[in-house]
Amino acid sequence: MGLDPSSCAPYGDEVSTELSQGCARGCDLCSEFNGCLRCSPKLFILLERNDIRQIGICLPSCPLGYFGLRNTDMNKCIKCKIENCESCFSRNFCTKCKEGLYLHKGRCYVTCPEGYSAANGTMECSSPAQCEMSEWGPWGPCSKKRKLCGFKKGNEDRTRRILQAPSGDVSLCPATTEVRRCTVQKSQCPEGKRKKKDEQGKQDNTNGNRNRKDTKDAKSGTKKRKSKQRGAVAPTTSASPAQ
Repeated sequence: MGLDPSSCAPYGDEVSTELSQGCARGCDLCSEFNGCLRCSPKLFILLERNDIRQIGICLPSCPLGYFGLRNTDMNKCIKCKIENCESCFSRNFCTKCKEGLYLHKGRCYVTCPEGYSAANGTMECSSPAQCEMSEWGPWGPCSKKRKLCGFKKGNEDRTRRILQAPSGDVSLCPATTEVRRCTVQKSQCPEGKRKKKDEQGKQDNTNGNRNRKDTKDAKSGTKKRKSKQRGAVAPTTSASPAQ
C-alpha cells in the first residue's frame, strides 16, 4: 500500500505550519510550534521563552515587568530594561519598583538620593519634600542698604509661609523668601534735600550777618568821620603887635 507523500514531511515543518483556525481565543494566526503569531486588534502579543522556543500569547494588557507598545501592525509587550523595575512606561523609565525600593525619575533605589525624600508615605522620592506653602506675598519696595532713595539699582523681596511640613521638619521645605533686582528713578533723598536746604540757609544767614556787619561797620565809620569833622577847630592866626 502506498504512503501519502504529505505524511513523509519532516516533523518540524509540519508543526510550524501557520493556521488561521483552531487558534486560541484572541489569536488570529498561530502555529503548533510557536503558539500565536498575530493577535486580534486591541490585544497585546507576549512572547515567552520556553527552552529554545518562543511561545506567543495574546493578552488584554501587559504583565508586570513589561510595557505595552501599540502600532498599526500589532501591539506588543516589551520587557522593561530597568533593574529591579516591576512596571515601566518605556524601556528605560520605570513607574513602579519592586517591593522595598524607592522610585526616583524612572529608576529604582534602596534609599532616596541626597536632597530628596519619600513623598507622604509612598515609595516615590520627590524634591523638595511635599510641603504645603502659602501664596507669595506682594513684592516689597526697592531698596539698597536699607535705603529707599539715592540709588538706581537695588533689590526687592517677597515672602510666603510654610503651612504644613512633613514630620514638622521645615528644613525640607522650599524657600520662603525670594529676592530679585529692581530699578528705581534715581533721586535725592528727602533728608538730603532738607540737609542741603539747611546748609544753604545757614550759609545765607552767615552771608547776611556778614553783610549786615559790614554795612554796620561802614555806617559806624561814616559817623566817626563826620564826628571828627564837627569837632575839628579851625586854626587861628595871632596878630603881631604893632610896632
